[in-house]
Amino acid sequence: MYAAKPEDRARVLNRAARERALIQAAAKLFAARGYEATTTREIAAAAGCAEGLISRYFKGKAGLLRALIQLHFEEEAEEFRDDSAPAATLAEDIVRRVMWDVQHISEDHEFLRIIVPHFLLTPELAREVAEVGPGRHRKLVLEKLRNHSSFCSLPEEEQETLAELISAIGFMFGFWIPAMGEDRAGAKRRAAAVAKILARAF
Repeated sequence: MYAAKPEDRARVLNRAARERALIQAAAKLFAARGYEATTTREIAAAAGCAEGLISRYFKGKAGLLRALIQLHFEEEAEEFRDDSAPAATLAEDIVRRVMWDVQHISEDHEFLRIIVPHFLLTPELAREVAEVGPGRHRKLVLEKLRNHSSFCSLPEEEQETLAELISAIGFMFGFWIPAMGEDRAGAKRRAAAVAKILARAF
């Protein structure tokens, strides 16, 4: 069995460090200047790396964006949990789920500013992100709401649709409406009002 030499291990570590430096530099520049306006030369300079490494490691700027998205959701997975006890009623839990989603997405605002413009232009990228990001949101919503027998009595399609709706409200009031100019506090108040209207159905 081949045992890696110390210099081989150092190379692996150095590559990992360079990849992370390039991803972090890209995140800052994409957020500040936009994806299209940022050049690979600028990213490499900010990371203190050779520009050619972006092509070698990521197959170009688009691959670097994908790596940034993947790393973000991998790191987020460590924090993406809600250990709160179930609410007393389904209606109360629906409001709680909406507001939790709004808060979580609001905290992700800078990252979403980078990737959301590409969803409209690159449906394939949107599908990839949906699996690792919003898909996890929906699973958590379903897990929490299934603590209520009244929710479990709904047809499965309605359960899935309600989870989708809660995620959509979270995205709208956590990111989209503030991005359009409304202050975050106002957006959260309106999200709470929408959540209460939705909860009345239950």
